[in-house]
Amino acid sequence: MLEEYYLHFAGHKDELQIEEIYERYYDLTTLEAANGLGAIVDGDRRTRELWRFACSGYLGNLAKSQEARVNELEVTLTTTVNGQTIPYRMLRPRIANEPDRNTRRALEEARCELGEEHLNPLYLEVAQILRDAVPTLGSANYVDLHRRFGLRLDELAEQCRTFLDETERMYEDSLDRLYRERVGVSLAEAERWDAARLIRAAEWDQAFPPDRMIPALEGTLAGLGIELGDQPNVELDVEQREKKSPRAFCAPIEVPGRIVLVIQPMGGPDDWRALFHEAGHTEHFAHTAADLPVESKRMGDNAVTEGWAFLFEHLVDYPEWLTHRLDFPRPREYAAEGAAVLLWGVRRYCAKLLYELELFQADDPLTMKERYVELLANALKIEPSPTDWLADVDSGFYVSRYLRAWAFDAQLSFHVRERFGNAWFMRREAGTLLRELWSLGQEPTADELLADVTGTEIEMSAVSERVRERLG
Repeated sequence: MLEEYYLHFAGHKDELQIEEIYERYYDLTTLEAANGLGAIVDGDRRTRELWRFACSGYLGNLAKSQEARVNELEVTLTTTVNGQTIPYRMLRPRIANEPDRNTRRALEEARCELGEEHLNPLYLEVAQILRDAVPTLGSANYVDLHRRFGLRLDELAEQCRTFLDETERMYEDSLDRLYRERVGVSLAEAERWDAARLIRAAEWDQAFPPDRMIPALEGTLAGLGIELGDQPNVELDVEQREKKSPRAFCAPIEVPGRIVLVIQPMGGPDDWRALFHEAGHTEHFAHTAADLPVESKRMGDNAVTEGWAFLFEHLVDYPEWLTHRLDFPRPREYAAEGAAVLLWGVRRYCAKLLYELELFQADDPLTMKERYVELLANALKIEPSPTDWLADVDSGFYVSRYLRAWAFDAQLSFHVRERFGNAWFMRREAGTLLRELWSLGQEPTADELLADVTGTEIEMSAVSERVRERLG
């Protein structure tokens, strides 16, 4: 399945032929397989992971034709804005790269029109399939099912509410300043088509040239004692292709035997962050012990691999790394801006978790459009498009993995700085620790890993502490 996703999103093929794969391994995703595993979990984590895999596969199998159709449409749909024909998947990058505010608005409106007409009917079909199918797995709704998988969603939601309350003033002050500097409007005046431009940070492009991305990654890994070019299980796909995803991604096709890092280098700080994020995934999977069971290599708590990804991504906003690796101008100013963008992202995901908890317990998902707009607007002070009320939802409450990963990263980063110094990324001893922890795959949860290394529990408050430190 991951190889199919790689071939499609790397631009090697237009079709996403996942239906054939579901058919080939049909016995893994039957209702009987899922419920049979559920009946024997009895607190055993590995069995629970197999049960979760079977349930996810069962639900995915029911919605496979809709997923394939969505990806086909995303590749083939185009729109015309100001006389230019633009592929659907390039609309978000074009919005981020467009300096003219009226053109950004036109691009965003075109994106929403395509989504509403072509994609939302399919997303709604999937939502209805899930609502009808989950009770056959012995759960009242999708939320209840994931509680049974061991996700502590309610506890995390409470931390998110506290995080939103405690960071609101800091968010309003820092984002208002950043919108004025980067976009030329206040937070109160900003619209959703301005957010991508804000994050794009085009004024810093010269400091993040595309031809230095891969060398910077290689140099960073070398400082930790890892030679990227000497890893036979890691492939770099850097070729330019018209239909290649504009965002870097990692495809762990065989763990740890074949990990593909896909990048279409375009430059700019957001592109660098994406590369280093996916490099964190890549090194984690590439160093996973080969003799671990599949449950520990391929399943488990994805907050672990996302935590390693954030550890590397946030180097790109780290003053000491910027000074050492790029001889960067005004690194602390840039780091403060990066902290504000991090705060935007975490608050957005806090609101997404609260929304998804309501969405998946609603009798009718159609009633949730306004609630999506309300919750995200309250967090970001900018209204999102109601068009995205279903598209902006990842399966399996993956939103919870990101939130816990941000906290994991913030707490682990503090630990490695305290243990190895602010230039920890140049210490081979730090690399030895990382390789030791990466070898565990996803056998321990992020909570267990953090407790073992630092003696602390995952707390969203660590993210706000990190942001305050960077904002000065």
